[in-house]
Amino acid sequence: MADKHHDHDIEHTEAHKEHIGIPGYLVVFGILVVGTIVTYLVALTDLDSKLFPGANTLLALLIAFFKMTCVVLYFMHVRWQSKLIWLSAVAGFFWMAIMFAYTMQDYLTRSTGLFGN
Repeated sequence: MADKHHDHDIEHTEAHKEHIGIPGYLVVFGILVVGTIVTYLVALTDLDSKLFPGANTLLALLIAFFKMTCVVLYFMHVRWQSKLIWLSAVAGFFWMAIMFAYTMQDYLTRSTGLFGN
């Protein structure tokens, strides 16, 4: 009976060995490098005066979010995990959004203060 239980544990741990392999990791790495280059090129372009104030920052954050999603899904193997792991990852993003919202609420409601123009 102990052998059956031991065999079940081995099968269960081996079932989660799915991943994309070395070529897949290299593709994701290439996507991250291209994203970094695009972020640099966006920083050199003045989109704030062409589109709206904060366009450069918004585009840089969107690129960073895409890169972060690639890292979480493929390098952290969340793509092949159970729904509980997905829930934990998504909950972390919501918590980060709440913290950003509170920080921006505090920042945007402050006056210029003593050193402001």
